[in-house]
Amino acid sequence: MSRRNAALVLSRDHAIRFAANERRAGRRIVFTNGVFDLLHRGHVDYLSRARAEGDVLIVGLNADRSVRRLKGPDRPILPAGERAEILAALSPVDAVVVFDEDTPAELIAALTPDVLVKGTDWPADGIVGREVVEARGGVVMRVALTPGRSTTGVIDRVLRSRPDPSGWS
Repeated sequence: MSRRNAALVLSRDHAIRFAANERRAGRRIVFTNGVFDLLHRGHVDYLSRARAEGDVLIVGLNADRSVRRLKGPDRPILPAGERAEILAALSPVDAVVVFDEDTPAELIAALTPDVLVKGTDWPADGIVGREVVEARGGVVMRVALTPGRSTTGVIDRVLRSRPDPSGWS
């Protein structure tokens, strides 16, 4: 597959058609998901490793409401539209689709990726979508995360660097 200048930010329906078209063309579809708030080197490393598992990488991105339910009222830092555009600009990413549910289970079932990738921070038996992917002959991969790199860590460092964080507007 020749690489486009930027990935596509797709609706769920378009992402399903995109995956089906890529599969018909003989490409191996890889899926991963996450919040991807305040992108850092750990995210880029992770996405590069995920992309290496196949020909096309589709990233499921938690919508803002989903992030607030999962991480609390102060997250996400960046809205979903911005996070999606930033992800789409990264070379390992071929498509981004935003989902509002707390887990990507429905999206994974609809996309039926050949490879499902999650970080080693997830236990193998706790990876959402595992059963769907493996039932159709796909594989689930766990990739090591970059040590010392996390969005929460970045936020904590920024807040600690301010003498009085309450003075922020």
